[in-house]
Amino acid sequence: MDVPIAAIASAALTRRRFLQAGGLAAAGLLAGCATNPVTGRSQFMTVSEDEEIQIDRQYSPRQFSEDYGTVQDAALNAYVDRVGRSLAGRSHRPQMPFSFRVVNATYINAYAFPGGSIACTRGILLKLHNEAELAALLGHEIGHVAARHTAEQLSKGQLSNLVVGGLSILADLTAPGLGQVASTLGGLGAGAFLASYSRDNERQADALGTEYSVRAGYSPEGMVGLMEMLNGLNKSRPNAIELMFSTHPMSEERYRTAVQTARSEYAAARGNPLQRERFMDQTAGLRAIQGAIEEMQKGDDALGKKSYDQAETHFRAALKAAPGDYAGLLSLARCLLLQKKFAEGERYGREAVAAYPQEAQGHFLSGIAALQLKRYDAALADFQTYRRILPGNPTSVFFTGYAYEGLARRNEAAQEYRRYLQQVRQGPYAQHAAQRLREWGYLR
Repeated sequence: MDVPIAAIASAALTRRRFLQAGGLAAAGLLAGCATNPVTGRSQFMTVSEDEEIQIDRQYSPRQFSEDYGTVQDAALNAYVDRVGRSLAGRSHRPQMPFSFRVVNATYINAYAFPGGSIACTRGILLKLHNEAELAALLGHEIGHVAARHTAEQLSKGQLSNLVVGGLSILADLTAPGLGQVASTLGGLGAGAFLASYSRDNERQADALGTEYSVRAGYSPEGMVGLMEMLNGLNKSRPNAIELMFSTHPMSEERYRTAVQTARSEYAAARGNPLQRERFMDQTAGLRAIQGAIEEMQKGDDALGKKSYDQAETHFRAALKAAPGDYAGLLSLARCLLLQKKFAEGERYGREAVAAYPQEAQGHFLSGIAALQLKRYDAALADFQTYRRILPGNPTSVFFTGYAYEGLARRNEAAQEYRRYLQQVRQGPYAQHAAQRLREWGYLR
């Protein structure tokens, strides 16, 4: 069997996949009611707070890895976490285990898991002008957690009709379908699977974000500035934030509401600081590589259009401006692998591993490249490392088995294939695993 190139498009379960799994799990729970922590009203809810936290702990690390991990700039990450925590402690659910980070992805977005794990990408951080706008952004995501929007969707079964099964949505994306794979890669994997909030959810999160940021001492003009920026991008560069608006619906109404709220309900707080200088000081290192990040964004766009040569040019330009950037190295490696330049793709994958050995994606991508080159020992080591760093992804189980098979270590391969089939029953990987187990006499 040829190694399915689709694997490089999805090295980890994403947020939508956790919602898919959670939706079906929630459908089996007994119906119940709870008091909404924001409104104080009774709310249909089958997902407990402990379950929200458990879902978060299990799946948020995979999404963060899908976004190339937390930035290695410890000071920047600590700054964003500090701002976020100052708001979270003033929210309607201060008891939740909130945490905040910047992830290496360059697309423009921010998102929250139901237990309080919140991330913003490098791409959106570069679009902000001051700390008050950052507080508004993080406050908005805290609002989704405080109002239990994800738990509400799960409880109502709104997501229970979605397909579950690991990589079943990529089942047809084998080596001959490179064009389809490239389309999947357009959003750098993670974004393509993020779940959407409703417009009512967004309105409530906006209101809560403004409330929390004002409570923390910021001007409500932070939310106005955030909405102005997003609304402007929606009009001038809609493709740049297509992903964010697919998960966080934007409208002119949200901007007008932010302006009206700042002028009425929070008029007395309009003189609160924006903290522009502090924001600029803390984000100076990120802004120093803004050109490289913009090249990566252009590369992602070209990749989504199947313009591999153009994408490769942009990723190489990004690395020239920011040598050793982990996301840049992996983006170029993916692009090269999609062009079947396996040896060069593996080389950049190894450079990514060297740049950020604690992050899982580099090991996965290097393993895929090694399999293509039939370097099964190297591939096995890569997938074993990936699983130590980020356990629970069934795809890595399959490829561990595939590497054992390439090494003619049949018993170990069969063990991994059995584990894979316990989690995934459909698709080409499942078919291959079941076929081998039958051929080897492990299944009848």
